[in-house]
Amino acid sequence: MDIWRKDEIYTLRDIYALPDGERAELIDGTIYYMAPPSKTHQRITGKLYQTIANYIDGKGGGCEIYAAPFAVFLNKDDMNYVEPDISVICDASKLDESGCHGAPDWVIEVVSPSSKPRDYMTKLFKYRTAGVREYWIVDPVKQRVMVYGFEDDMVEQYDFGEEVPVGIYGGFFIRVEG
Repeated sequence: MDIWRKDEIYTLRDIYALPDGERAELIDGTIYYMAPPSKTHQRITGKLYQTIANYIDGKGGGCEIYAAPFAVFLNKDDMNYVEPDISVICDASKLDESGCHGAPDWVIEVVSPSSKPRDYMTKLFKYRTAGVREYWIVDPVKQRVMVYGFEDDMVEQYDFGEEVPVGIYGGFFIRVEG
């Protein structure tokens, strides 16, 4: 029996049964395999992580930041598991050693060619309905940052090099570079 047939509904058990080194996300029972990130993807993610972590540390904030691979269990079911490039969680009760149980406050995805439809459509809808407060899609090819403020029903677009305001932190701006 082929356990990876497309018409199957998958669960966390299938994610944890993947061969070592194979990464995938699970959204509404569908497995999405993840290619290794490119050098550009890693550079952008690393700089964003460093900037946000420094800001949180400098303000003595109660939020925590995590970079992929970090498990986020969006729903209270066994059919949703994602690994956002960056997750900021401000409610410590959502965190345990296995990851984040519930929606992070802020999620950033850096688009890769293989993840583009998932980041712009599937995850956008999933993060919004799960309760993520702010979602950034960073697109290195288009050199653009799409910012979705779900609490205010806001969407804005910024070019790389512009200061992007962080909705969950008033007065904090990040300049994304390629």
